[in-house]
This record gives sequence, C-alpha cells and structure tokens, in this order.
Amino acid sequence: MPFEIHSWTEISDRFTDTLLLGNGASIAVDERFHYESLKQHAIEDGLLNEEVQSLFDYFHTEDFELVLRIVWQATNVNKALEIEDEKTKAAYRHVRDCLIAAVRDIHPEHNEVAQKLPSIAAYMKGFDNVISLNYDLIVYWAMMHGNDLDNRHIFKDCFVRSEFDDDWSRFREVYGDIDSCSLVFYPHGNLILARDKIENERKISSQGSNRLLENILEKWQRGSYVPLFVSEGTEQQKQKSIQSSYYLNTVYREVLTSVQDSLVVYGWGVGEHDQHILDRVAKSGIDRIAFSVVDNDQAYCNRVTQLIRDNFNEQCEVLFFDARSPNCWVNP
Repeated sequence: MPFEIHSWTEISDRFTDTLLLGNGASIAVDERFHYESLKQHAIEDGLLNEEVQSLFDYFHTEDFELVLRIVWQATNVNKALEIEDEKTKAAYRHVRDCLIAAVRDIHPEHNEVAQKLPSIAAYMKGFDNVISLNYDLIVYWAMMHGNDLDNRHIFKDCFVRSEFDDDWSRFREVYGDIDSCSLVFYPHGNLILARDKIENERKISSQGSNRLLENILEKWQRGSYVPLFVSEGTEQQKQKSIQSSYYLNTVYREVLTSVQDSLVVYGWGVGEHDQHILDRVAKSGIDRIAFSVVDNDQAYCNRVTQLIRDNFNEQCEVLFFDARSPNCWVNP
C-alpha cells in the first residue's frame, strides 16, 4: 500500500518543535544550489590546479574548509617563525581564491531571493527550533527579515557580540513585547561563521543583508578569517570537523538531542554521509517525524521509514507531506 502524502496544513498543528533543513530547502529557493559539491564545481570550472588537488588527496577529504584551514594555519606558523615559504603561501591563496570563486558562482545575491524570504520566515516562525544543515545564507537572511517585522516574534542564533553563548537554552526566554521565539542553529556551520588565527569562532555580520555575502568573502580574501562550515566529506570526516569546533560540537551534542516531541525534516535526503545527524536526533524524546516529499517519491518514503524504524523507538510515528504544498517553506 502506498504511503500517504499529506498537505502541510493537514499536519502542521502537530509539528511545532523542531525544523531540520537539508540541501533540498536551498534548492527550492534557487536551482544553483543543485550541485554535487563545491570542490566538484571548482574542478569542472578548471579552478583547481594539480598542487591543490594533491592537498585534498593527501588529507583524504573533499572538504574545502578543512584544506583551507590547514594551509592557512601553516602560513601563519611560517610567518610567526619568519620562515620564508612561497609555496605554502601560493597554495593558501589558490585554495582561498578557488573557494571564493565557487561560492560566488553558486550562491545567489540577496536581491535575487528577497521575494522568497517572507514565506520562509513565516514558515520558520512556526517552530521552536530551526536547524539548518546548509552552509548558505538563506536561513540567516530569512531570520533577519523576520526580525524586522513587528509580529511579536523573534529569531535568535545564540550569538552575543559575535560570540556563541554556550548557555544557549536561556535564549528561549522572551521579554518586552515579544511573545514567542525560534532558536536557529547550524550543526555543519555556515558562511556567517568563521575562525580567526587563534581559533576563536566568530559570527560575521554586516550593516545590511544586501552586503553580507560580499562582506564575508572580503574577510576571507584579506586572510583575517577562514570559514567555519562542513560542506562535504564522509560521515567520519564530517564528525571530525564537528569535533574540532566548539560551536559545532555544542550544537551536535546538546541541541540535536534536545528535541522534545516532534521533528519536521524538509529537503533532507538522509544520506549515509549525514547518518551522524540522525543518530544524535534519535537520542532525543521525539515521538513523531514528518518528512517532506517531492513528486510522490514512494521509494524515498520507504527508505526513510525503514531508517526511522532502525534508529528510533518503535512507537515513533512517521508522516510525509508534499514539499510544494501551500504555507510550506517557500510556498505561499
């Protein structure tokens, strides 16, 4: 018997705790996010030379952020010890410039997606927690749009003066004329997050959303920061990257296990490389999960149902809803 695919409004009242967003959420906003990987994009565009490719091979990774950070740290050590090493400097500049070029090619500007942000903000407003696995700025821009509205709701990412406050649960408190809030987290990092030369983790901000993407890329270009996001790699490689970051590790160990009762998954294929996310969420108190489905994909429904049975308690209810139904994500 085929799995029933609901419209979002049929089930929305039962799902208000946590929203988990995968790459399909970004693709729904802009088709340019429909790529295999940043590295693959760089290869196809002829951006990577053989020396830089050898770094990816040596460290057994597909993760741009990791390779950039390793080479950046090496150049900083050489500079501190006054060691002349043009080859390392050149490798760092090339990896950095490749990543900047790839992000510029793939990531839309704010004005190209601005008309979709009101629907996204309205959808996210219906959840206590929003967890995005994506590195792009869509969720952050929607969050900023929502916070500009006078609707007695606020989005919080638990950063204070650009630094993450690990007492994150205190941000659930509302005050003044605010009636409700949604906390926003990035288990795999995000373009807005960065590391400085001594591994301090910071949030990059801008005076306006229109300039944010360019401001981030300019900071990378100047060499003052390297990005903090895990865009690619196997499950084991992603877990190692998570463990190397205080913010990512806190979200992974504390936030993902704190889901109270319901979870909505939008645009996430639940691939093997992201099994660690599913494993952590399974340690929470979830008793029902709703997955978005495109084009009545019964094979996806079957695979996901089996995954939940294998990883969650037997009583966990699994529902499916049409990703393109009204009042859902980008759909008005």
